[in-house]
Amino acid sequence: MTPPAGRHSRRRPRRTHHRPGRSRGEGAGGGHLRPNPITIREAYLYGCEHLIASGVPEPAIEAEVLLRHVLGYDRAALYTRWDSPIDPPTAGRYQRLLEIRSTGRPVPYIIGTREFMSLPFAVDERVMIPRPETEILVEYLVKKFSTTETRKRGNEGTSQGDERPTTNDEHQLVLVDVGTGSGCIAVSLAHYLPQARVYATDISAAALEIAARNAQHHNVADRVVLLEGDLLSPLPHHLDGQVQAVASNPPYVPVSQALDLAREIRDFEPAEAVFSPGEGTVMHGRLIEEAPRWLCAGGMLAMEIAAGQAEPVRNRVAQDNRYDRVCSLSDLAGIERVVVAWRRHATG
Repeated sequence: MTPPAGRHSRRRPRRTHHRPGRSRGEGAGGGHLRPNPITIREAYLYGCEHLIASGVPEPAIEAEVLLRHVLGYDRAALYTRWDSPIDPPTAGRYQRLLEIRSTGRPVPYIIGTREFMSLPFAVDERVMIPRPETEILVEYLVKKFSTTETRKRGNEGTSQGDERPTTNDEHQLVLVDVGTGSGCIAVSLAHYLPQARVYATDISAAALEIAARNAQHHNVADRVVLLEGDLLSPLPHHLDGQVQAVASNPPYVPVSQALDLAREIRDFEPAEAVFSPGEGTVMHGRLIEEAPRWLCAGGMLAMEIAAGQAEPVRNRVAQDNRYDRVCSLSDLAGIERVVVAWRRHATG
């Protein structure tokens, strides 16, 4: 899970002299959309200023998302109907959503969905909101295991571990998602890798209910096995040495940093999915310790990390001789977001 600092643009929409939907003399955050029909443009501008006054970090984006939600429009439809009127009941619903957002409740929890890997995922306060950083991990695994990829990793320029991990069953890709939450990692992997069976674990039964809903919605429930329990402990014994990749976005924000987080995270997202003891790498250490039992020779352990955690996590991998290679993946800003370790091939 990633604190929001540095992730998003904080550009604010330019203020206009005319404040649609307000009576003269009302402050930037006060008033309501007027009862007579207003246009989509006017509603959007009102929403921007309402959220600016409430201190919302991305007012333009979030005003648009909430407006599209109440209208049932995609982005193209919204802008092609820019000057169309909105009826008073719809305007009232929009007003209520703006007021809810002003309390700090995140937009995905308000509208009940969040896009991840170009797929919609149901979310509520039982699960952490999927984030773009986690897509780095998923995209990497999809690329590695895509049926269109050659069996060699020739473009990595490495001589060690070039063979794709294999198991006794060459026709079935076996993946594990630890701490699945909404199921965004597991469901995305199953969606984009039709040859995969994904075992998804979570200690929260409530979170698994959301994951099950998302697996059903994306028609992969027959290939996503949901298991309740701590980390890798719920996996069936027959998977010993049969897993090609273990993926995880574990809790990694140190508890000591709680007050530094935005209220959207601190006050609304499930603490057990966000915070980790100590320096935030406790769960990474446990995964490094437990994963080799399940990984096949050359199998991968891919873990999301916070900025600044790559070096200690890589060092922890290097201390374990069951792994023979480790690397990190960075985002477009050059921040290391994922650590990947490879299970050592058998020798002798």
